[in-house]
Amino acid sequence: MSSYTSISSEKLSRLIGTAHAPALIDVRIDDDFAADPHLIPGAIRHSHRDVQDWAGGLTGQSVVVICQKGEKLSEGTAAWLRHHSIAAESLDGGHEGWKKAALPTVPADKIPRRDKRGRTVWVTRSRPKIDRIACPWLIRRFVDPCAVFLFVAPNEVGAVAERFEATPFDVENVFWSHRGELCTFDVMVQEFGLSAPPLERLAVMVRGADTARPELSPEAPGLLAASLGLSRMYDDDLEQLSAGMLLYDAFYRWCRDAAKETHNWPTSKVKP
Repeated sequence: MSSYTSISSEKLSRLIGTAHAPALIDVRIDDDFAADPHLIPGAIRHSHRDVQDWAGGLTGQSVVVICQKGEKLSEGTAAWLRHHSIAAESLDGGHEGWKKAALPTVPADKIPRRDKRGRTVWVTRSRPKIDRIACPWLIRRFVDPCAVFLFVAPNEVGAVAERFEATPFDVENVFWSHRGELCTFDVMVQEFGLSAPPLERLAVMVRGADTARPELSPEAPGLLAASLGLSRMYDDDLEQLSAGMLLYDAFYRWCRDAAKETHNWPTSKVKP
């Protein structure tokens, strides 16, 4: 049972994917991680032994600490974080409890190598419209909240990826790209182990808007219109990405929580 210093898997799963998700710190020992090299979406691994060294980087954030079973390692690490005035909880049941609840996990070998500051770095073509906004949203909400995105001239993506040790996406002949009828967003949802009804529904919307197939989803034309509108509003690709994050936050919450809700006006009419 959750206490004021712990959180249930069910409650945490409702926070992941939203703009207000806590920072997730996986402190499982190496042997436990090697036996199951998957992460709760958005989690970053740290050693409990070094908590006083990395705690400062979490100042001002809320944190959930994850160990194997939700016992001594997460309890102790969360307590140390609270000692540093960081709002920290442990995950009830730990990583095992999360899996027992049949909630998604991300295979660690699919996450690109992090830079010296612990961030994944990605590169794609400039002037993003749909896939190149949807994919960064997915990565920041479910894989790496601190991910860096570089938008460069299309013919320089490969060279920039090599020189700056960045992972290319949504360009031809790379791993993270279109496959058959699937767009890059579809591929990321599948490869990162994030397939679940809300994201699958959003993926169909993105695919329809990104590949000129509006018949795939009634919402695809609206997503296309909003995406093209944003591209006209912003000359700076990073400013457009920031605005696009809110757009996809809204579409994701609609897919998850409101797809069956209808709206009409007036709400009540006087019957004759």
